[in-house]
Amino acid sequence: MYMAFNQKLRELRQSKLPPLTQTDLANVLGMTQRKVSFLETGLSEPSLKDLQNICLYFNVSADYFLDLPESLDYIK
Repeated sequence: MYMAFNQKLRELRQSKLPPLTQTDLANVLGMTQRKVSFLETGLSEPSLKDLQNICLYFNVSADYFLDLPESLDYIK
């Protein structure tokens, strides 16, 4: 099932033990709580730099957020 970037970000943030607040995540990533809120509600999309920082922090690949298939054979 497709899950949008904003849903995946919220799920990752809340799955940390203990769960991170938006403010906690903002502080770690060097952004404002408002920006995290906008990302999680779908009002904003991450910049490439923000996406990179989010991926590094949560130890996931960008493919996780972009829903890229394992194989790109269908492009040929």
